[in-house]
Amino acid sequence: MVKRNILLNPGPATTTDTVKMAQVVPDICPREKEFVAIMREVEEGLLRIVHADPEEYAAVLFCGSGTINMDICLNSLLPEKGKVLIINNGAYSSRGAEICQCYGLPFINLQLPVDRQPDLDLIEDTLKKNPDIALVYTTHHETGTGLLNPIRQIGALVHRYHGVFVVDTTSTYAMRPIHMAEDEIDFCMASAQKGIMAMTGLSFIIGKKSVIEASAEYPKRSYYCNLFMQYEYARAHGEMHFTPPVQVIYAARQALKEYFEEGELNKWERHRRVYHAIREGLEELGFRIFIPKGQEAELVAAALYPDDPNWNFEKIHDACYERGFTIYPGKVEKAGMFRLCALGVIDQEDIKAFFTVFQEALKENQVIMPVIYEGGNKK
Repeated sequence: MVKRNILLNPGPATTTDTVKMAQVVPDICPREKEFVAIMREVEEGLLRIVHADPEEYAAVLFCGSGTINMDICLNSLLPEKGKVLIINNGAYSSRGAEICQCYGLPFINLQLPVDRQPDLDLIEDTLKKNPDIALVYTTHHETGTGLLNPIRQIGALVHRYHGVFVVDTTSTYAMRPIHMAEDEIDFCMASAQKGIMAMTGLSFIIGKKSVIEASAEYPKRSYYCNLFMQYEYARAHGEMHFTPPVQVIYAARQALKEYFEEGELNKWERHRRVYHAIREGLEELGFRIFIPKGQEAELVAAALYPDDPNWNFEKIHDACYERGFTIYPGKVEKAGMFRLCALGVIDQEDIKAFFTVFQEALKENQVIMPVIYEGGNKK
């Protein structure tokens, strides 16, 4: 049995021993029919998670972290005379703008407040005034803060103005229920180490076949990161175009098996239980949560650093880490915060154990409890 660490960072997630051990298999060439069958099984499972009709949607696998998906969608799905709209209210939508900049793509960076859901009227006004917008990109869940974006409403607007809607679902896929058609999503994406609770190194894009096939005529801006090329090769040969992460795919197959055994709604309810145990534990200690109730994804709680001269995130982190718990810094400029996340194979008992350790760490570092803020503890 492998030592169990509780990862409260936003991924990779705590995994089962059975997923870890699924990687220990006889060596195999990934071009063999046996492995091609495993690839097909994984693709089918990934489509099922988001209720994607396999006649209409494809799952396309890539070797890399979640950022590769963003790169691929933005550089592959923009027609020659089109423009990208980035709905930007956090670190990960900002990364989409950086990718556009890097490729020299024409784009509008619609920068919005990071602590609340976006203004839908402003989004519609931007679409209305810019009829050349062909591709709209945003995140479902801004993991840096815990903010949930209203993708169904945004998607409806995008489609009203005839755009393609790409959603970064890296930190919601296989956690919050997603339905491609009902949620007005044309393309979503994720990585194996997050919601399906497998290993790092495998990422995937789920998208409309009709749009992927139309993109064959779009400018080729990348060789390795081209969606149509990978899709076409997989369709013709049943394989990834380039060498796949073989053992990671075995782990993903096992993780998908365990996902369906737990069930979509049971799994989501467990993540919610964990999130609310985290949020309640932080609030009991006096911490301010960055995102207000009702606007959070119920997966990440971002707590502001207290105004205490003894607070030192690194020291608190190290004390928790030594006891088997990982906590993570925030991702908002000029706002000191840390994050506790409800990903992975964890439940309320793990959170109860964490807060025992966390309070010990605060006590050891002489941090006042409940924690203090200038102006009081209400945000």
